[in-house]
Amino acid sequence: MCYQRLVWLFIGTFLYSFSSIIAAAPASQLDAIKEAAEGHVQTLITPPEFGKLEVQAGHLDSRLQLSHCPSALEAIVPGRQSLNKSVTVMVSCKEDGWQVYVPVQIKLLTPVVVARRPLDRGMTIGADDLIVQLVDSRFQRGQTYTSSTTIVGSRIKRVVGIGEPISGNDICMVCRNDEVIITASDGGLNIIAKGTALSDGALGEQIKVRNSKSNRIVDGTITAVGQVVVKF
Repeated sequence: MCYQRLVWLFIGTFLYSFSSIIAAAPASQLDAIKEAAEGHVQTLITPPEFGKLEVQAGHLDSRLQLSHCPSALEAIVPGRQSLNKSVTVMVSCKEDGWQVYVPVQIKLLTPVVVARRPLDRGMTIGADDLIVQLVDSRFQRGQTYTSSTTIVGSRIKRVVGIGEPISGNDICMVCRNDEVIITASDGGLNIIAKGTALSDGALGEQIKVRNSKSNRIVDGTITAVGQVVVKF
Protein backbone atom coordinates (compact mmCIF):
# COMPACT_ATOMS: atom_id res chain seq x y z
CA MET A 1 0.00 0.00 0.00
CA CYS A 2 2.77 2.38 0.91
CA TYR A 3 4.64 1.37 -2.25
CA GLN A 4 1.60 2.22 -4.42
CA ARG A 5 1.31 5.64 -2.81
CA LEU A 6 4.96 6.33 -3.61
CA VAL A 7 4.42 5.30 -7.23
CA TRP A 8 1.42 7.59 -7.63
CA LEU A 9 3.28 10.41 -5.94
CA PHE A 10 6.14 9.98 -8.42
CA ILE A 11 3.76 9.92 -11.39
CA GLY A 12 1.92 12.99 -10.15
CA THR A 13 5.17 14.91 -9.67
CA PHE A 14 6.34 13.92 -13.17
CA LEU A 15 3.07 14.98 -14.80
CA TYR A 16 3.12 18.32 -12.95
CA SER A 17 6.66 19.01 -14.10
CA PHE A 18 5.81 17.99 -17.66
CA SER A 19 2.74 20.23 -17.72
CA SER A 20 4.85 23.15 -16.48
CA ILE A 21 7.25 22.61 -19.39
CA ILE A 22 4.35 22.55 -21.86
CA ALA A 23 2.89 25.75 -20.39
CA ALA A 24 6.23 27.54 -20.60
CA ALA A 25 6.86 26.55 -24.23
CA PRO A 26 4.47 29.05 -25.86
CA ALA A 27 5.95 31.92 -23.86
CA SER A 28 9.48 31.11 -25.03
CA GLN A 29 8.25 30.80 -28.61
CA LEU A 30 6.56 34.20 -28.41
CA ASP A 31 9.83 35.69 -27.16
CA ALA A 32 11.64 34.12 -30.12
CA ILE A 33 9.08 35.63 -32.50
CA LYS A 34 9.51 39.09 -30.99
CA GLU A 35 13.30 38.79 -31.15
CA ALA A 36 13.10 37.77 -34.82
CA ALA A 37 10.90 40.79 -35.63
CA GLU A 38 13.19 43.20 -33.77
CA GLY A 39 16.32 41.72 -35.32
CA HIS A 40 14.90 42.06 -38.84
CA VAL A 41 14.01 45.73 -38.36
CA GLN A 42 17.51 46.42 -37.02
CA THR A 43 18.99 45.10 -40.28
CA LEU A 44 16.87 47.54 -42.31
CA ILE A 45 17.76 50.79 -40.53
CA THR A 46 21.18 52.39 -40.19
CA PRO A 47 21.66 53.82 -36.68
CA PRO A 48 22.31 57.60 -36.66
CA GLU A 49 25.91 58.75 -36.28
CA PHE A 50 26.70 59.24 -32.58
CA GLY A 51 23.14 58.15 -31.88
CA LYS A 52 21.20 55.00 -31.15
CA LEU A 53 18.53 52.85 -32.76
CA GLU A 54 15.91 51.30 -30.50
CA VAL A 55 13.30 48.78 -31.66
CA GLN A 56 10.64 47.29 -29.42
CA ALA A 57 8.24 44.53 -30.44
CA GLY A 58 4.70 44.96 -29.19
CA HIS A 59 2.56 42.59 -27.13
CA LEU A 60 1.57 39.22 -28.56
CA ASP A 61 -1.48 37.29 -27.41
CA SER A 62 -0.32 34.53 -25.06
CA ARG A 63 -3.25 32.38 -26.26
CA LEU A 64 -1.63 31.89 -29.65
CA GLN A 65 -1.15 28.18 -30.32
CA LEU A 66 2.18 27.95 -32.09
CA SER A 67 4.56 25.05 -32.44
CA HIS A 68 8.28 25.34 -31.86
CA CYS A 69 9.71 25.89 -35.34
CA PRO A 70 12.34 23.25 -36.20
CA SER A 71 14.38 25.84 -38.15
CA ALA A 72 15.19 29.54 -37.89
CA LEU A 73 12.19 31.85 -38.01
CA GLU A 74 11.77 33.99 -41.12
CA ALA A 75 10.84 37.68 -40.93
CA ILE A 76 9.81 40.18 -43.60
CA VAL A 77 8.15 43.60 -43.75
CA PRO A 78 5.12 43.02 -45.99
CA GLY A 79 3.75 45.71 -48.30
CA ARG A 80 5.18 49.19 -48.76
CA GLN A 81 5.57 50.30 -45.19
CA SER A 82 7.73 53.28 -44.22
CA LEU A 83 10.31 52.57 -41.55
CA ASN A 84 9.45 55.61 -39.52
CA LYS A 85 7.75 55.40 -36.13
CA SER A 86 6.46 51.84 -36.35
CA VAL A 87 6.23 48.90 -38.70
CA THR A 88 4.47 45.53 -38.84
CA VAL A 89 6.73 42.51 -39.34
CA MET A 90 5.51 39.11 -40.50
CA VAL A 91 7.33 36.26 -38.73
CA SER A 92 6.74 32.78 -40.11
CA CYS A 93 7.70 29.13 -39.82
CA LYS A 94 7.62 27.45 -43.24
CA GLU A 95 7.91 23.88 -41.94
CA ASP A 96 4.89 24.16 -39.65
CA GLY A 97 2.92 26.56 -41.86
CA TRP A 98 2.18 29.37 -39.39
CA GLN A 99 2.79 33.13 -39.46
CA VAL A 100 2.37 35.97 -36.98
CA TYR A 101 2.20 39.73 -37.54
CA VAL A 102 4.26 41.64 -34.98
CA PRO A 103 3.99 45.43 -34.39
CA VAL A 104 7.40 46.99 -33.82
CA GLN A 105 8.04 50.51 -32.48
CA ILE A 106 11.08 52.37 -33.85
CA LYS A 107 13.09 55.10 -32.14
CA LEU A 108 16.02 56.96 -33.66
CA LEU A 109 17.82 58.67 -30.81
CA THR A 110 20.29 61.44 -31.61
CA PRO A 111 22.40 63.67 -29.33
CA VAL A 112 20.70 67.03 -28.88
CA VAL A 113 21.26 70.02 -26.60
CA VAL A 114 18.34 70.30 -24.15
CA ALA A 115 17.49 72.63 -21.28
CA ARG A 116 18.82 71.45 -17.94
CA ARG A 117 16.42 73.82 -16.19
CA PRO A 118 13.47 76.00 -17.32
CA LEU A 119 14.75 78.86 -19.49
CA ASP A 120 12.79 82.10 -19.44
CA ARG A 121 12.42 84.56 -22.27
CA GLY A 122 15.15 87.20 -22.38
CA MET A 123 17.75 85.30 -20.35
CA THR A 124 21.25 84.69 -21.69
CA ILE A 125 22.20 81.02 -21.88
CA GLY A 126 25.07 79.82 -19.74
CA ALA A 127 26.95 76.51 -19.89
CA ASP A 128 25.17 75.25 -16.74
CA ASP A 129 21.77 75.77 -18.36
CA LEU A 130 22.36 73.07 -20.97
CA ILE A 131 22.97 69.35 -21.26
CA VAL A 132 23.33 66.97 -24.22
CA GLN A 133 20.92 64.01 -24.23
CA LEU A 134 19.77 61.34 -26.67
CA VAL A 135 16.36 62.45 -27.94
CA ASP A 136 13.86 60.69 -30.19
CA SER A 137 14.04 62.34 -33.60
CA ARG A 138 10.23 62.48 -33.67
CA PHE A 139 10.31 65.18 -30.98
CA GLN A 140 12.86 67.37 -32.72
CA ARG A 141 11.51 70.43 -34.50
CA GLY A 142 13.49 72.77 -36.72
CA GLN A 143 17.20 73.38 -36.25
CA THR A 144 18.72 71.67 -33.20
CA TYR A 145 22.27 71.57 -31.82
CA THR A 146 24.64 68.78 -30.83
CA SER A 147 27.16 70.88 -28.89
CA SER A 148 26.20 73.15 -26.00
CA THR A 149 29.21 75.43 -26.56
CA THR A 150 27.70 76.43 -29.91
CA ILE A 151 24.83 78.32 -28.30
CA VAL A 152 26.25 79.46 -24.94
CA GLY A 153 25.78 83.23 -24.86
CA SER A 154 22.61 83.13 -26.98
CA ARG A 155 19.44 84.77 -25.72
CA ILE A 156 16.15 82.95 -25.14
CA LYS A 157 13.29 84.26 -27.31
CA ARG A 158 10.57 82.04 -25.87
CA VAL A 159 10.24 79.84 -22.80
CA VAL A 160 11.92 76.44 -23.00
CA GLY A 161 10.88 73.76 -20.48
CA ILE A 162 13.26 71.47 -18.65
CA GLY A 163 14.41 68.60 -20.87
CA GLU A 164 13.17 70.22 -24.08
CA PRO A 165 15.52 70.44 -27.09
CA ILE A 166 16.80 73.93 -27.89
CA SER A 167 15.78 74.84 -31.43
CA GLY A 168 16.84 77.70 -33.66
CA ASN A 169 13.42 79.29 -33.18
CA ASP A 170 13.93 79.39 -29.41
CA ILE A 171 17.06 81.56 -29.43
CA CYS A 172 18.86 84.38 -31.15
CA MET A 173 22.61 83.93 -31.43
CA VAL A 174 22.59 87.46 -32.71
CA CYS A 175 19.74 89.64 -31.48
CA ARG A 176 18.45 92.90 -32.87
CA ASN A 177 20.54 95.94 -31.81
CA ASP A 178 23.36 93.67 -30.57
CA GLU A 179 26.89 94.72 -31.34
CA VAL A 180 28.45 92.12 -33.62
CA ILE A 181 31.79 91.30 -35.16
CA ILE A 182 31.64 91.47 -38.95
CA THR A 183 34.15 89.42 -40.91
CA ALA A 184 34.26 90.29 -44.59
CA SER A 185 35.99 87.59 -46.61
CA ASP A 186 37.18 87.42 -50.20
CA GLY A 187 39.33 84.38 -50.88
CA GLY A 188 42.22 84.53 -48.42
CA LEU A 189 41.58 88.15 -47.40
CA ASN A 190 39.62 88.85 -44.20
CA ILE A 191 38.56 92.27 -42.97
CA ILE A 192 37.14 92.55 -39.44
CA ALA A 193 34.83 95.37 -38.36
CA LYS A 194 32.21 96.13 -35.77
CA GLY A 195 28.55 96.52 -36.55
CA THR A 196 24.99 96.46 -35.26
CA ALA A 197 22.46 93.70 -35.94
CA LEU A 198 19.19 94.92 -37.43
CA SER A 199 17.28 91.68 -36.75
CA ASP A 200 17.41 88.43 -34.79
CA GLY A 201 18.95 85.25 -36.12
CA ALA A 202 20.32 81.81 -35.30
CA LEU A 203 23.26 79.79 -36.63
CA GLY A 204 23.48 79.83 -40.43
CA GLU A 205 20.73 82.40 -40.89
CA GLN A 206 21.25 85.60 -42.86
CA ILE A 207 20.49 88.96 -41.28
CA LYS A 208 21.13 92.61 -42.07
CA VAL A 209 23.85 94.42 -40.13
CA ARG A 210 25.07 98.00 -40.16
CA ASN A 211 28.79 98.64 -40.33
CA SER A 212 29.55 100.98 -37.43
CA LYS A 213 32.35 102.76 -39.32
CA SER A 214 30.89 103.17 -42.82
CA ASN A 215 27.22 103.07 -41.77
CA ARG A 216 26.65 100.74 -44.69
CA ILE A 217 23.97 98.03 -44.36
CA VAL A 218 25.02 94.57 -45.58
CA ASP A 219 23.73 90.99 -45.47
CA GLY A 220 25.67 88.75 -43.13
CA THR A 221 25.49 85.04 -42.24
CA ILE A 222 25.62 84.13 -38.55
CA THR A 223 28.57 81.85 -37.80
CA ALA A 224 28.63 82.03 -33.98
CA VAL A 225 27.23 84.01 -31.07
CA GLY A 226 27.75 87.69 -31.90
CA GLN A 227 29.55 86.99 -35.19
CA VAL A 228 28.56 87.30 -38.85
CA VAL A 229 30.38 86.77 -42.14
CA VAL A 230 29.90 89.00 -45.16
CA LYS A 231 31.15 88.08 -48.61
CA PHE A 232 32.38 90.79 -50.95
